[in-house]
Amino acid sequence: MGKVTGFIEYVRETPARRDVRERINDYFEVYQPFSEEKVRTQGARCMDCGIPFCHTGCPVNNIIPDWNDLVYRNEWKDAIRVLHATNNFPEFTGRICPAPCEAACVLGINEPPVTIKLIEKTIVEHAWKKGWIKPEPPETLTGKRVAIVGSGPAGLAAAQQLARVGHSVTVFEKADRIGGLLRYGIPDFKMEKHILDRRLEQMTAEGVIFTTNAHVGESIPANDLRREFDAVLLTGGAENPRDLKVPGRELEGIHFAMEYLPQQNKRIAGDEVRNQILATGKRVVIIGGGDTGADCLGTAHRQKAASVTQFEIMPMPPEQRHSSTPWPLWPLQLRIESAHEEGGVRDWAVNTTKFTGDDQGHCRQLHTVRVGPPPKFEPMPGTEFTVDADLVLLALGFTGPVKQGMLEQLGVELDVRSNVATKNYMSSIPGVFAAGDMRRGQSLVVWAISEGRSAAKAADTYLRNLP
Repeated sequence: MGKVTGFIEYVRETPARRDVRERINDYFEVYQPFSEEKVRTQGARCMDCGIPFCHTGCPVNNIIPDWNDLVYRNEWKDAIRVLHATNNFPEFTGRICPAPCEAACVLGINEPPVTIKLIEKTIVEHAWKKGWIKPEPPETLTGKRVAIVGSGPAGLAAAQQLARVGHSVTVFEKADRIGGLLRYGIPDFKMEKHILDRRLEQMTAEGVIFTTNAHVGESIPANDLRREFDAVLLTGGAENPRDLKVPGRELEGIHFAMEYLPQQNKRIAGDEVRNQILATGKRVVIIGGGDTGADCLGTAHRQKAASVTQFEIMPMPPEQRHSSTPWPLWPLQLRIESAHEEGGVRDWAVNTTKFTGDDQGHCRQLHTVRVGPPPKFEPMPGTEFTVDADLVLLALGFTGPVKQGMLEQLGVELDVRSNVATKNYMSSIPGVFAAGDMRRGQSLVVWAISEGRSAAKAADTYLRNLP
């Protein structure tokens, strides 16, 4: 413990966000620079607890007190070594993880918690700047071949782990670029894509083969992979969007969030997007109050929507941690993302009952009602109201992986939640593994990395026992 009284002497400090008037005119990350000297001070706040609950809050089990102390001591090279011991991609989690580790921080019981996420991001960016992050190819090859389907965080983590122990790894991605939701789901104002590209360059130098426009289950029969590879790892995510089946759903101008968000990311990458779904000049309504809804909100602001309204069926959370989620649980409380600062109306306990449109079949209004608390969400009589809308974005989460195509062809068993059922990450088909959202359902990037690492370990054990 570098600074015994650090948690008493120093207060929590985090980077400021850029001025709203500036950032809604670009797609660069929203946070201003924050000096490494200030980050070292934040590292001094860590108490090096006898039982560090931040470990259990973190799905990848980051060794947080150790690298907090190393940052305070200005020992950055050791800090990145410890950080990489548990997390392949701290530059991703340091930007887009909601930081359950901070919710579990012991200091957070009666003070603002340690800025773990900020310190994590600063360590890895310092290491990139110093040139310490280099390819780590294996010394010898095992002769075993692994196919990974899906290039999101679970697939990338598994690919790096398996390649580094000597297996020949090929990642199949149905999109035109590698990255999955990191590439086409997360807006650039949350994570610019050069952050992803530099890590892909490292992995390519480590021997990972990336194949794009390769839709397993459609352009590539799934069972071809079983014949050509010694093991197959399914990391295709939970891509079935939850729909809102109410009258008028067939009207034009109503889209899933994941129809809308990838198009803007493609535009930023320099692609021409025909018939792009744009919020420009439109009255936009976002149904869904989670992270994806906030991503739609920030994108609509940048596309210069005439107005943006965001509805959530759940009641408004309290501003402080609710008593039903005491420390060290992930707290039920109101969260203000950068997009919420940028404008728009945010409303709670609202359910959409139908859509109505004009003579051309385009959506023009939502009909809504206020509802009671979960789980019944009973309509409250006399609270019906309508909202004008030219563009409606459904950000209601996901119901599991796509079943048609790859999963049907492989014949893997599904669990009660319709995800791929596994035992120690192996599906019901020997040699076919699953990880990430495809196995556990819609979750966090940090959980995907954890799943990818664990599935890679299971697959490696299986491969080494093959004749």
